[in-house]
Amino acid sequence: MKVYAIVGAGGFGREVAPLAQEMISMRNEEEFQIIFVDDNQTEKNINGINLVDTASFLNMDGEKFFNITIANSKIRQKIAEQFIASGIKPFSISATNSVKLSHNIIGEGGIFCPFTTVTANAKIGKFFHANIYSYVAHDCVIGDYVTFAPNVQCNGSVVIEDHAYIGTGAMIRQGTPDRPIVIGEGAVVGMGSVVTKSVAPYTTVFGNPAKPLNKISK
Repeated sequence: MKVYAIVGAGGFGREVAPLAQEMISMRNEEEFQIIFVDDNQTEKNINGINLVDTASFLNMDGEKFFNITIANSKIRQKIAEQFIASGIKPFSISATNSVKLSHNIIGEGGIFCPFTTVTANAKIGKFFHANIYSYVAHDCVIGDYVTFAPNVQCNGSVVIEDHAYIGTGAMIRQGTPDRPIVIGEGAVVGMGSVVTKSVAPYTTVFGNPAKPLNKISK
């Protein structure tokens, strides 16, 4: 029996679980189950899916896989490292209508929600979240544990470093191969912002054009 765990039974986890169910079912796997893993929920079943705590999941029999739907990227990294060290394998989740066009390199544990697009020659790190209607254009380089909220438009030749968060409806201007737009490690781009120049690490920017609001503690 294969066990596929969705770690985090909050709103995003409940959105992603049906995508995993559909994706795995289409592979015609004969024996599998999908569960939620969450240490902060008292319910035993959410939306028809059984829920267990971390300790119970680690002690379960069978071939185990996991994905993480928790928005906090630092927690995402901590859980991923714990589970991988325990011999549990990451799996990626893609909606059937998500699009990945040509010659992309995409790391393990990603989530690609409905109507997301990755065009060509992009490099995307591990445990990337691409929420509904998000877009990654050609020649972008995206680090590990990066989060795109819904409807993010990341145009070509953009570099987004580890743990950055791009808010709902944000737009990042296209760079060039020799002068890419760079969103620094741990930076936050606010909802609806238009990014026209690079953003320093651990900085929040907001507005059109996006301007710094504050420095974030690491």
